[in-house]
Amino acid sequence: MNEFAVIKTGGKQYKISKGDTILIEKIKSDEEPKVGDKIIFDNVLMVDNGKDTTLGDPYINGAKVIGVLMAEGKGKKITVIRYKAKSRYFKKKGHRQPYFKVKIESIK
Repeated sequence: MNEFAVIKTGGKQYKISKGDTILIEKIKSDEEPKVGDKIIFDNVLMVDNGKDTTLGDPYINGAKVIGVLMAEGKGKKITVIRYKAKSRYFKKKGHRQPYFKVKIESIK
């Protein structure tokens, strides 16, 4: 009886269970969430409680997943290079993607 859900956030889908820790894209909002704040995911695509499965069309009305923000950070550095041969064109940039580390508390 392992209850799990599939949620959508940051353009990606995550299969989660209660107690899981996931890394998600940083959520932009008017009020920046702080470490220890609750984050509610409303875009629930599927819920399975072990006996029956509920599928959304595309989302399940009234279903939500509650998590707690554990940490904020940046991912590993990615190097982006643009180069054109024989024309002396070379551009090099680095990028670190910001993320949230979220611990899932409950699936409702």
